[in-house]
Amino acid sequence: MRIAVASGKGGTGKTTVSVNLALAADQPVQLLDCDVEEPNVHLFLKGTDEQTSKVSILIPEIIEDRCTAADGCDLCSEFCEFGAIACLGSIPMVMADMCHGCGGCKRACKQKAIREVPYSIGTIRQSRFDHILLIEGKMDIGMSLSSTIIDRAKEGIDDTALAILDSPPGTACPAVATMKGCDFAVLTTEPTPFGLNDLKLAVDMTRALCVPFGVVINRVEKHYDCINRYCTQEGIDILAEIPDDRRIAESYANGIPIIKALPEYKALFGALLNQIKEYAT
Repeated sequence: MRIAVASGKGGTGKTTVSVNLALAADQPVQLLDCDVEEPNVHLFLKGTDEQTSKVSILIPEIIEDRCTAADGCDLCSEFCEFGAIACLGSIPMVMADMCHGCGGCKRACKQKAIREVPYSIGTIRQSRFDHILLIEGKMDIGMSLSSTIIDRAKEGIDDTALAILDSPPGTACPAVATMKGCDFAVLTTEPTPFGLNDLKLAVDMTRALCVPFGVVINRVEKHYDCINRYCTQEGIDILAEIPDDRRIAESYANGIPIIKALPEYKALFGALLNQIKEYAT
């Protein structure tokens, strides 16, 4: 079973919910940190490293003695939609950081003057904390192919076990890449105008992907119920409410998961996980 924990904006408690759901499970869990631009689950689960692997794509390399760019050929440059090849002289220039590794330029070259070579864009690190296998994707500085790293991290999922995917914030390609193929999505939000606005965006994305979902409201204040009203109007189930408890903020600031610092909250996350399993079956 794959559970995505997502949100329309940052700072709503995605990582908090992901980490504490995993800790509350009474079974082995795979926890994927898919926020590859800024992974932070490892700050709360300081486990033992098991392995680290590079994520690479294939980028073009010009075979100079075959290239006819000096004679006016620029088929490779014309083909590339990302501007990763420029024919400015006798030999095309390859901008590796802009390449998406699609291989189209190699196919377009009639002179067979392009070969492909590996180019590192990030890493996948696995570590273990109690019953949790943490799979963390991390993009190299200056890269832009976050969805590629997320897809590679998801290749390590064992679908015979529970997997929880901590999604990047927002509704752009990385969030879509994380949620695709999941059995259920938990949308975290907060009871503020900004939280409501971005929850609506997340709901639209999740519905477009046809993934069943429910909402968790973080930092709940009873006098501000805009999220509750919206969910009632839209027929969306509120799965759990996490109170605006200063002790939670203090444990988060110290890198301690809620249910480790405040064991009384284990029942809340255990009940949330059981609800999700019921919805997804």
